[in-house]
Amino acid sequence: MNIQELATAANYNIPVKIVILNNGYLGMVRQWQELFYEKRYSNTDIGGGKTPDFMKVADAYGILGVRATKPEEVESALRKGLEARGPAVMEFIVEAEEGVYPMVNPGAALTEMKLVRDLGL
Repeated sequence: MNIQELATAANYNIPVKIVILNNGYLGMVRQWQELFYEKRYSNTDIGGGKTPDFMKVADAYGILGVRATKPEEVESALRKGLEARGPAVMEFIVEAEEGVYPMVNPGAALTEMKLVRDLGL
């Protein structure tokens, strides 16, 4: 939700690895609306499919950006990002309906996080 940390990572060459599972939505919020609010979706589609270009964001900070758009690209993207000496942003394009797990139910504590099996899906 914030990107100013990328400046710190870039300035100090901190080898932090950022993984973005991009489904074009505010993923966990959309998932809550699906599971707990009878699919009453509201304001979770990020710009009608026009999500930020995270590779350009990474480039703007002078750090490595890697994107995988197909399952067969995942391993090489992960390898390249994880082997980078400094910070890296790795973006994986996933289906809009892809779930985010583990997750926390609305109003629950982090210690109560759920896996997909816990939700009966």
